[in-house]
Amino acid sequence: MIILDEADAMTSDAQFALRRIIEKFSRNARFCLICNYVSKIIPALQSRCTKFRFAPLAEKLIHGRLMEVVEKEGVEIDKGGVDAILSLSGGDMRRVMNLLQSAYMNSVSISKEASDSATSVLALTTVTSRAVYMTAGHPLPEDVEKICDNLLNSSFPDAFSRIWKICTTNGYGLTDVLIDVTTAVMSMDLPDGVLAEILEGMSECEHRLAFGTDEKLQLGGLVGVFCGARCRMDVK
Repeated sequence: MIILDEADAMTSDAQFALRRIIEKFSRNARFCLICNYVSKIIPALQSRCTKFRFAPLAEKLIHGRLMEVVEKEGVEIDKGGVDAILSLSGGDMRRVMNLLQSAYMNSVSISKEASDSATSVLALTTVTSRAVYMTAGHPLPEDVEKICDNLLNSSFPDAFSRIWKICTTNGYGLTDVLIDVTTAVMSMDLPDGVLAEILEGMSECEHRLAFGTDEKLQLGGLVGVFCGARCRMDVK
């Protein structure tokens, strides 16, 4: 049994070569291809495979396994840290373990008492939601709340400068900010027409970012979408 993880990262040439290998050794070997996007696997390979699709794991199952690992490894983590990992995992258990391990390692520091001695002593601190979000490079919920407040209530120049400062100070990518702002907007009580207009404008910003356009320019477009929607609401 030969297992190839992240098979969708292979080039087309490599996949065609793999197809020939599969044909040659099909009598005495079996191949398992693991991928995130089946559309990136060439048809010649897809036709030779039986497809199994696995849905994201339920939060209840992830929580149970996460707490089991935390207990056995002796990791100090608060409820906020657990909730943050569950929120960012997207149902992917591998991402849960990666986030837990990375956040835990980032929470390790050299104790102040040992800083002057030859032997360093590691001081373990509790893994918090802030540690998890910072490890993942994901916007903190409180920062997302500030961004939404500026988009909905501040003038164009003020909103632009404040949001840009939040992003640059914390190293947030505008694409990540857009994802969280979209979630926040969907939970707001807005007229259907206004909501549709905002989401359409945000999707255009995200589309342009995917093609490598300037983040500062697209931030201006994002602020403009909300300012335009607010103006139309005031007129109505």
